[in-house]
Amino acid sequence: MVKINNPDLSIRLQFFPGLILMALSLSLTGPVFADEVEEAAAQPEYSKGANQCMACHREGRQPAGHEIFLTTMGISDSERSPFADGRHDCETCHGPSDAHRKRAKDGSRPLPTFTFDENNPAAEQNQVCMACHDDGGRMHWPGSVHEEEEVACASCHELHAERDPAMDKVAQQERCFACHQRTRAETLRNSSHPLRFGDMGCTDCHNPHNGNNDALLVQANINDTCYRCHAEKRGPYLWEHAPVSEDCTLCHRPHGSNHAALLKQRSPLLCQQCHSSSGHPSTAYTSDATENTFQQRFLLGRSCGNCHSQVHGSNHPSGILLTR
Repeated sequence: MVKINNPDLSIRLQFFPGLILMALSLSLTGPVFADEVEEAAAQPEYSKGANQCMACHREGRQPAGHEIFLTTMGISDSERSPFADGRHDCETCHGPSDAHRKRAKDGSRPLPTFTFDENNPAAEQNQVCMACHDDGGRMHWPGSVHEEEEVACASCHELHAERDPAMDKVAQQERCFACHQRTRAETLRNSSHPLRFGDMGCTDCHNPHNGNNDALLVQANINDTCYRCHAEKRGPYLWEHAPVSEDCTLCHRPHGSNHAALLKQRSPLLCQQCHSSSGHPSTAYTSDATENTFQQRFLLGRSCGNCHSQVHGSNHPSGILLTR
């Protein structure tokens, strides 16, 4: 025990006990440098959780954020949820934004650190999302055409909506068609996949996050993607039709066509791009130019498929010409 004989010093220590505690803390923790103090002061602070955010962003307010608790993002039992223990609720994604709670003298309010709009570059926005969503079908997002074109996750997804439009087959198309307008026109042609009826969506064939496959396909190539629904066309066949096994789009337009069965051209013009018209002329025969016999009736349409009906391939012993 140290005895203090100076009465003035003892009075000062009696009224300023905090000085003793500060001295003890400095002796235990070591010296504190000025740049460390400045760095700590410059770091933005977190607020006290989602309850403070919901005071303004509750139902009926704009922008409302309450519906996130109706989605999988709002399941606090999941370790990947922004609301899991040890995380910062809304600020897990929006960054430390304690200053956002306070209005300035002019009535304005500072924005959160991340607003997921034009205030933040797409690469920075996506970095926040990919901190958790970097697995599964999103593993090959780096290097994908959407990533290179600086498409932000928030450009397609609405995480504060109870049902993300990107997960709805019809609403999803509107998001895609906002950029892919030519594709929209093709889906409205006479022959098309049933996208506009909601029976399928863009993501049935494309994975918008996958830069590993051509055209962002869900499978490695076009044919394997088509075979997911058209398995009967896969083969193998005893008698193969070479273009079929090579690429379905050699004959078909996958998004839509004005010709039947999504064909790029009507028969026989499509077939005669590869096959010689010798012996199979594309003359437009009429009933006046043919005899009324069973065989001659097939000349009227002049469609190769009238005879070569197994155009994708045949397993019939006599199907070398794909006629049966």
